[in-house]
Amino acid sequence: MTSSRDLKRHLRKEALARRDALDEFWRVEIALEMAETARDEIAVEPGQIVSGFWPMRSEVDVRPLMFALREKGARLCLPAILDKTTIEFRELVRGAPMVDMGFGTVGPHEEAEVLDPSMMLIPLAAFDARGHRIGYGAGYYDRAISRLADKGLTPRLIGIAFDCQEVAMVPDENHDVIIPEILTESGLRRFMPEL
Repeated sequence: MTSSRDLKRHLRKEALARRDALDEFWRVEIALEMAETARDEIAVEPGQIVSGFWPMRSEVDVRPLMFALREKGARLCLPAILDKTTIEFRELVRGAPMVDMGFGTVGPHEEAEVLDPSMMLIPLAAFDARGHRIGYGAGYYDRAISRLADKGLTPRLIGIAFDCQEVAMVPDENHDVIIPEILTESGLRRFMPEL
């Protein structure tokens, strides 16, 4: 019998292969279209703290989307990897130094202010029509969201992906965080909570 972990590993590998096969110029166009969708459909309060991510490999380039939200008044931050289990969110300020975070990504220097986001743009490897996601396997976001919950914070969670990353069903595990909204090139999808 295949374990949930093995099935997730298989689904992740297949979804990432589909994402890697997308034309890179098409991905640039889609990133700009998704920024327009965010500008039109994602409400942001002035000064609201929004975490994004610096794209790696074939991920959606969310930088145009992040800057669209900044134009609406958002205060941006990016994850900074502290160790094998922990990320914190550091403010992204124009002109401030960026440092290598490993995994092919960068983040603000350790002198940047650490913030608690009230909206999180979350990268993912795969997702299903229930809003269940498969990350990259390290659990950084699940733990970060749990730490925010321990502080009494419940940020708005928006997964960022391409349509080709959708799978029929993500195996459920107790520690998984369900993402109620996912933005793809088809638009912003909202998932109903399970009863």
